[in-house]
Amino acid sequence: MLGNILGRKKGDTQEDSADKELAQKISKMNLTEMRSYIKNKIKDFEVSEDGLCEVMRCLTSKNEKGEYYLKADDMDSKKKKAFELILTIVQNKKINIVVVELIQKFMEIYDDIIKAYDREHKEIYESRLVDAIKLALLNISKKAALKNKMNILGEDEQSI
Repeated sequence: MLGNILGRKKGDTQEDSADKELAQKISKMNLTEMRSYIKNKIKDFEVSEDGLCEVMRCLTSKNEKGEYYLKADDMDSKKKKAFELILTIVQNKKINIVVVELIQKFMEIYDDIIKAYDREHKEIYESRLVDAIKLALLNISKKAALKNKMNILGEDEQSI
């Protein structure tokens, strides 16, 4: 159904297989590999909007056992890497509104873990994540305004 809305035809199996391949690669990554991917440091595997979405889906979806990626009893280093990964994603130029919604879902799911980590380590990840989301939304609206302006300018040039 989503494919119909986006204009994909039922015969677009090449794009579907590429999406499945991307999702499969990202699902096998650990946090360090995900960070390398987000920073575009993995050779022959360029970061994309779909890739950002898949990373966030990996962090916010339950696995086969019905568990989320992070658990309260995980090591502090894993939690910190996950929080830093989110902050890295927010700074990425390819971010879109779907990714921001998934980041908000991440904050809802892991709210207790974030607050506990901040209390124990005297960190401020909760406020940093909220500020990062606000900045991402501002950047997305600027990008949309620029795209709209470019579309208007492009139409004016064609009518001349």
